[in-house]
Amino acid sequence: MLYHLLFPLYVKFSVFNVFRYITFRTVLAILTALIISFILTPYIIRKFHEWKIKSDKREDVPDRHITKQGTPTMGGFVILISTIIPTLLWSDLRNYYIWLVTFTLLSFGGIGFADDIKKLRGTNGKGISGRTKMSLQIFFSVIISVLLYLRPGFITELTVPFFKNITPDLGIFYILLAIFIIVGTSNAVNLTDGLDGLAIGPVLTVCATFMLFSYLVGNIKFAQYLQIFYVKGAGELTILCGAMLGAGIGFLWYNAYPAELFMGDTGSLSLGATLATIAVIIKQEILLLIVGGIFVLETASVIIQVISFKWRGKRAFRMAPIHHHYELKGWNEEKIVVRFWIISVILGLLALSTLKLR
Repeated sequence: MLYHLLFPLYVKFSVFNVFRYITFRTVLAILTALIISFILTPYIIRKFHEWKIKSDKREDVPDRHITKQGTPTMGGFVILISTIIPTLLWSDLRNYYIWLVTFTLLSFGGIGFADDIKKLRGTNGKGISGRTKMSLQIFFSVIISVLLYLRPGFITELTVPFFKNITPDLGIFYILLAIFIIVGTSNAVNLTDGLDGLAIGPVLTVCATFMLFSYLVGNIKFAQYLQIFYVKGAGELTILCGAMLGAGIGFLWYNAYPAELFMGDTGSLSLGATLATIAVIIKQEILLLIVGGIFVLETASVIIQVISFKWRGKRAFRMAPIHHHYELKGWNEEKIVVRFWIISVILGLLALSTLKLR
């Protein structure tokens, strides 16, 4: 909104020409998101305490989590607001991808919100059924994937990191891949959200990485130089990634151990789906597996645990997802979180290296 109001003024005042630059507007989006988050979060925490929007002790976590009981949840609501407002203020609202990714954020946030509300109001502390949740995720993923596929000029070729000449064209089957990536990443981030600050750390790493990739992919000169796909209009997603980055940093201020606010499914489902949608748009589908390696690790640990118990009658880990395994081994929560963050940053740097190693 402000972009459309301020940029036209450059005709009379040259200083307003600065708003044409995506980099400048991205910085404004980050700062705006931070300010909104820092102002809104303390208010939300107070109100959630008053409204008794608090987490209960879960049965599928170590006993020491009893100390977390009563911490306000559904903090993802703050992340959504702190991301969407700066995006609408500083991005070009004529951009197709901005609205599609915003739709992703809201639709999956709505699924998470419904799940969180059901957990709070239900007598057994359980949310909506797994089948219902998965059905809703697939439903919205189909809409998002089809809208992308029908976008004139959308590239259905798959980018393989480290190899510039391997780009298989999936055609209409790309829709199935996009659905799988969006649903899978949404649930992967949800599984990772089990310790204070654990999920938001890797989310910030992916945001920062995709912020750079969005800018490069959306710039035809950089794309040609780096031999990556050029996606017209994708540059505006740099601003949305910046807003999400600022919102995530603001949330982490209150979510760091000991957490004053949990993101809940409202945050984890929406953030995962949004990052996946951005990965599909900027043609970094497989790269998401690298930079989001922590999410892959957490999901894989659950799958391995289930398979091991069914086939061998034994658990591969003391508890899954794997961060609970390390808890039961005696690791402090802060140590687990920080070490996972470090791994996430290393994976982010590895993802960036693919720009030149092609």
